[in-house]
Amino acid sequence: MSALFNFHSFLTVVLLVICTCTYLKMQFPAILEQKTGFRGFFWKAARIGERLSPWVSVGCFMMGVSIIFF
Repeated sequence: MSALFNFHSFLTVVLLVICTCTYLKMQFPAILEQKTGFRGFFWKAARIGERLSPWVSVGCFMMGVSIIFF
């Protein structure tokens, strides 16, 4: 089943994209300089990860617990 049709998988993919983009922006800032176009989507995901990092980390923790136990 595709991640688009399964809500649990969709949330996992969204959290992984946010965390990955934030990590890449911290390590290689030149990659995500463009704020428009295709790479602009990843810049916005990195911005969400930077500004909402406590909530994203809680979401990642809860998603990990739910994947392990459910």
